[in-house]
Amino acid sequence: MRTLLLATLALTPTLAFAEAIAWPELPDTCFVSGRSATNADVDSGCAAFLINVKGKAAGTPIKLDIPQYAMHIKEGTGKETPVIIIQAEENGDIKAVGYKELGTEQLGAALLKEMRLLGTKKPI
Repeated sequence: MRTLLLATLALTPTLAFAEAIAWPELPDTCFVSGRSATNADVDSGCAAFLINVKGKAAGTPIKLDIPQYAMHIKEGTGKETPVIIIQAEENGDIKAVGYKELGTEQLGAALLKEMRLLGTKKPI
């Protein structure tokens, strides 16, 4: 019984935080899917990064639903930030995603392994 109570208390902050997030609808435009990002995509805010080697696009799209909801989990602290993934590319062993933070619209980039993917349906 004591273990169950502790487990319930441990989950409560996470559940409360998830309920407090006002997830918007996914965008219909301004994201990169099925191709590498271009300078124009980055300049317009529709991509967060470019993968270039010797001045040529070197990113390969990762097969993910783009855009989609996710939580960025900061390595080291475990802090979770709600985001919408707007691009996903890889080069060699590196798999990266570009995202927009909810509420600030700030662009960011992270390794795919730093994301908890939530899919294309608005999280509850």
